[in-house]
Amino acid sequence: MEIDYQPEDSPVSLFDEDCIDHVKDMRLEAEAVVSDVLFAVSEMYVSSNLDSALAVAYINVETREGNRYCLELNEAGLRVVGYAFDQVDESLSTQYFETIYSLLDTLSPGYREAFGNALLQRLERLQQNGQ
Repeated sequence: MEIDYQPEDSPVSLFDEDCIDHVKDMRLEAEAVVSDVLFAVSEMYVSSNLDSALAVAYINVETREGNRYCLELNEAGLRVVGYAFDQVDESLSTQYFETIYSLLDTLSPGYREAFGNALLQRLERLQQNGQ
C-alpha cells in the first residue's frame, strides 16, 4: 500500500523556525561593532581574509597608539586572538569582554580619551538644544 505523503503535511517540523530568531549572524554583529567605535580608533574593519560564520567573526583594529589586534567575536563576547591583522594565535588564552567598549578601554588610552570627548560633545549639544 502506497501513501501519498508531503513533508509540509507533517504537524511536526524537523526544523524549528523559532530558532532562527535566536541565532545571531556574528558577521552582522561585527559590522555593528565596527560602526559603533570606528570614530575612536585609527582603523577597524571586519576581516575578509579569515572565515567568518554565523557563530564567529573576526575584526581587525588598530588603536590610536598604533597597536594592531585581531579580535574574535562570538556568543561569549570579544577577545584578542592575535597581535596583527588577520592573525589568529591558537596558543593565546585571552579574556573575553562583554562589549567592545570594555575591551578597547583596557587596550587603548586613546580610545578612552576619544570616547570621553565624544560623550562630552554630545552632552554639550544636548545642553545647547535644551536652552
